[in-house]
Amino acid sequence: MKPVKWGIISTADIGMKKVTPGMLKSDQLQVVAIASRNVKRAKAAAAELGIPKAYGSYEEMLADPEIEAVYNPLPNHLHVPLTLMAAKAGKHVLCEKPIAITAKEASALRKTPKNILIAEAFMVRHALQWIDARKRVKAGEIGDVKVVQALFSYFNRDPKNVRNMADIGGGGMLDIGCYPITVSRFIFGADPLRVTSTIDRDPKFGTDRIAGGLADFGKGRHLSFSISTQLAPYQRVHILGSKGRIEIEIPFNAPPDAPNRIFVQGMAMNEGTWHSYPVTDQYQLQAEAFGRAIRAKKQPTWGVEDAITNMKIIDALFKAEKTGKWEKV
Repeated sequence: MKPVKWGIISTADIGMKKVTPGMLKSDQLQVVAIASRNVKRAKAAAAELGIPKAYGSYEEMLADPEIEAVYNPLPNHLHVPLTLMAAKAGKHVLCEKPIAITAKEASALRKTPKNILIAEAFMVRHALQWIDARKRVKAGEIGDVKVVQALFSYFNRDPKNVRNMADIGGGGMLDIGCYPITVSRFIFGADPLRVTSTIDRDPKFGTDRIAGGLADFGKGRHLSFSISTQLAPYQRVHILGSKGRIEIEIPFNAPPDAPNRIFVQGMAMNEGTWHSYPVTDQYQLQAEAFGRAIRAKKQPTWGVEDAITNMKIIDALFKAEKTGKWEKV
């Protein structure tokens, strides 16, 4: 297909270190511009990544008629405002997760023109190991799947880091708690009916630094997860069925330069097979999938409504923190 021409909003770390380098590997797209509120920073970023154009404001880049789509990796409180600005300028938007801070804020994205595509950047849904895991679940390879269990943690107490700024959408749930929610919905092919949570907040930052949650998907199915911004770095996902289990080795920060693996076990304890996949970059695959939707002029598989549902689940988990009860989604 004709390559989609992209602009990158801001020089945020996630864009500079992971998403944009992944996009630059593709022959299905061209990253033609990057913007920052500081033109020197934009030029430095463009030089570092080999991007032709650098803009000193987001508005200036959005006015560039060559650009068809933009990637928005700004801090969480700017996801909706800049996505709306880009959509108004006629650009399709791949917005970094979470798409908003609340479901109410995310619902504003329903007002964008129907010919403008908007998607939340959950790259895991395009990763080969996750696609294969879901295929095996759908085929009944591990029987009737009832449990998804997820762990995801890192250690960051830098007060200057946006993840530790509560007023702009920092905290563990919005940063990484959204992943267990997304992958459980991906595997079950359903949405939870109710959720509950336990959350510990940093006394200085006010952010949720440790969070645990349960999501009831009905029919005996549930997600259990623990996430943290201040514990030893680790991540794993287990999927349990009546005839076996699947373990995703590096479920979220999958390496782009090494084979990714899943472990498939039958009914014999600790006996199973590791399955490896060709070296791929999940961020490249994500951008290419969005580009194909643009060229086909059809809504992406996971669009605005899916993102709003994700935010409703997060809202309910935060409500459960306060009530100590199960909360409906």
